Amino acid sequence: MNDMVISIDALQGAIGEARRELAEGNAALRSAYEAHPLTAALLKGRARLVDQAILRLWRACAIPPEATLVAVGGYGRGELYPCSDVDLLILLAQPADGALQARLSTLVGALWDTGLEIGHSVRTVEECLDAAMSDITVQTNLLEARLLTGDAELFADFQARYNETLDVRAFFKAKQLEQEQRYTRYNDTPYSLEPNCKESPGGLRDLQMLGWIARAAGLGRNWRDLARRRLITGEEASDLRSVERFLQHVRIRLHYLTGRAEDRLLFDHQEKLARIMGVEATVGKRASEVFMQRYYLTAKKVTQINAILLQNYGTEIFPDRGGAAIVINARFQAVRELLDIRDETVFECHPSALLECFLLMQQRPELKGMTARTLRALWLNRNRINAAFRADPVNRALFLQILQEKRGIVHEFRRMNQYGVLSRYLPPWRKILCQMQHDLFHVYTVDQHILMVLRNMRRFTMGEHAHEYPLMTRLILGFERHWLLYVAALYHDIAKGRGGDHSKLGMEDAREFCEDHGLSAEDTELVVWLVEHHLTMSHVAQKEDTSDPEVVRRFADTVGSERKLTALYLLTHADIRGTSPKVWNGWKGKLLEDLFFATQRLLRGATPQQALGLDDRQEDARRLLRYHGLRPGVEDALWAQLDAVYFMRHSPEEIAWHTRLLYFRPEVDEPVVKARVSEGEEGVQVMVFTRDEKDLFARITGFFGRIGFTILDAKVHTTRHGYALDSFMLQDPGNAAPYRDVVALIEHELALRLQKGGALERPSSGRLSRQVKHFPITPEVSLRPDDAGRHYILSLVAADRPGLLFDVAEVLAKYGISLQTAKIATLGERVEDTFLLTGAGLSQDAHVLRLERELLDRLQL
Repeated sequence: MNDMVISIDALQGAIGEARRELAEGNAALRSAYEAHPLTAALLKGRARLVDQAILRLWRACAIPPEATLVAVGGYGRGELYPCSDVDLLILLAQPADGALQARLSTLVGALWDTGLEIGHSVRTVEECLDAAMSDITVQTNLLEARLLTGDAELFADFQARYNETLDVRAFFKAKQLEQEQRYTRYNDTPYSLEPNCKESPGGLRDLQMLGWIARAAGLGRNWRDLARRRLITGEEASDLRSVERFLQHVRIRLHYLTGRAEDRLLFDHQEKLARIMGVEATVGKRASEVFMQRYYLTAKKVTQINAILLQNYGTEIFPDRGGAAIVINARFQAVRELLDIRDETVFECHPSALLECFLLMQQRPELKGMTARTLRALWLNRNRINAAFRADPVNRALFLQILQEKRGIVHEFRRMNQYGVLSRYLPPWRKILCQMQHDLFHVYTVDQHILMVLRNMRRFTMGEHAHEYPLMTRLILGFERHWLLYVAALYHDIAKGRGGDHSKLGMEDAREFCEDHGLSAEDTELVVWLVEHHLTMSHVAQKEDTSDPEVVRRFADTVGSERKLTALYLLTHADIRGTSPKVWNGWKGKLLEDLFFATQRLLRGATPQQALGLDDRQEDARRLLRYHGLRPGVEDALWAQLDAVYFMRHSPEEIAWHTRLLYFRPEVDEPVVKARVSEGEEGVQVMVFTRDEKDLFARITGFFGRIGFTILDAKVHTTRHGYALDSFMLQDPGNAAPYRDVVALIEHELALRLQKGGALERPSSGRLSRQVKHFPITPEVSLRPDDAGRHYILSLVAADRPGLLFDVAEVLAKYGISLQTAKIATLGERVEDTFLLTGAGLSQDAHVLRLERELLDRLQL
């Protein structure tokens, strides 16, 4: 018992000493790193520091000699980031008995007491081999095992048996599959606005994977070894060392900045990281944007070399997988289903082959990719694409042919972008390469957004995707020379970030491309017009009152022809869907579709009333009422109180729904609130029918704000007999519960609150998103009369936040202003809302000025 007390006291003393040594050692390592940022010194220094602490506690716990302590994973490699986990294997010749298990439990507890994040396993050699056979993660961790202390013979036996059982071919395939799965998890792109510097494509994990495969296959233990074996060039080895150091610095700085094992480049950290790493702002770009552009270019280089090395590994590991080369033409051949150059000097002797190779990839579906030497040669020869190359009619014809092929357009444009061909052939593309967009609704860099729009446009033409958007497929397949839309997609945002109106600047770039490539005057005019007006349709659909015949007529005048209308509709749809998965929804699709059909009818000769389908809507609504069993004429009493504006603003289905709920009670003393899940279950539609009052809209929006719902659309209507008939489209941004579960809650609680009246209840302000905090939006307020002079249009731009719409409604109520309709456009973290207003004071400049000032004050964060 006395010995046990002494051992416990000794252990506590050892824990204290280890904790002190770790704290002092980590502080010294950090100071040394910040004075002279050397990644190897820090990562290896921390591994050695942890070695000492662990060995001290191993001895203090008096672990018997039959147990062997092994470092695995990154720690086994001898590299530890400031806040990384410490992975340990306790290797045994025989399963541990009770006494040894107790000592090992004491050891692990002691290690945690020092502040280390420990991941450990206790296994025999056989158990290690079994675990490695069934789990590629365990097999990878054991690949980098390093002996710390214990039975050296047991460790040597383990390593020998591990190497004997390691199936290099299976390991290679498993790591490739693992990378594919990881890429899918991180959206297959290094270019998301908040990438993970370890796990995202182009991150440190890609480099580590290359090292694991090389070690498993005996190809080398560092980049120099791979260069000596001619698996990469000396320049690529140098590039790999450079990008690896940069990514290591980023991860080290992130750990120090956050004080935890944080690997995500969140908006919260980007500006601070840029400052810490000595990156300065430039004209038009903040420091974080410059820093992130460097990160994306680094990630791009990693993915390039990763693709080349994996192919070369495959050739080494599967030397028998080849087969005779199949000659395609004088310049190219097919090798193992990959496109290969027949001679190293192909691009030097035949520069046009720099485009021809992409065309061949499209034309030959049996080709699954390009060989490593072809990819390398592409990258090394990209600078041969100069002014003379771009002026060559052969090359211009090749580029247009790539755009017009039946398959592979998006794949090959992405490959052209990856290997620097696209930015050389289209000079304006260089300025948007890896350029961030801090508008809070784009989640991709500019170049990746454009390629996503091209992909969306391309999918409209493909039968296997026709079920997604059948109208789009029908329209584009009937559109003569639909490849012109791909040109418009390539140029619609190409002038982003230059200052000025990117639509106007992009027009000139598009015009130059079309004229250089010999497009007809008609086709050139279409492409240039699309680039100039690529935002027009979304603006009209989401921010103007499209139930107003004058609004639709003006839009039709802008469009001018059905061909342009169809082209703009397709481009707008593809563009909005290419910004972010969160921005597009079925409601926005319906707004665009309604505007498209109304304008189409107008362009085909219909009157504005016919174009908006006023008569048709009423007849269609009547048919729906008969379908639901209501006898003819039951709608007359209610409809007599509704004017033409109501029927213009609501679809036949909405009119029939309202009528079914209200035909037997056109006048009520208590509020009627009804809700239902929208078509496609993307939100909740709510109808409110009650006597009108000045602050009604504020009460309703306040309620929706309190239950955490976002208002996507609001149609506010006042009947002839003084009732409010308001419709709302709601969405839960958090998707906390199925929409069907909240229908009854909304109906009961909102009706109860409207019935009680009383003082206005302000919704909770909630928390601002990280994006809004770091990239604030300056609020904008504009109030102007419409063209007819009957109403006033209020336009707001601000950062989205809970309770924003309530604040607007409260100010309008205070100034005695009536709201006719509201267009609520939420674009990520940014709102662009438009309201149609009436009010006696709106014709007075001083009154309007006070209103605008108060709204601006309310919109400030």
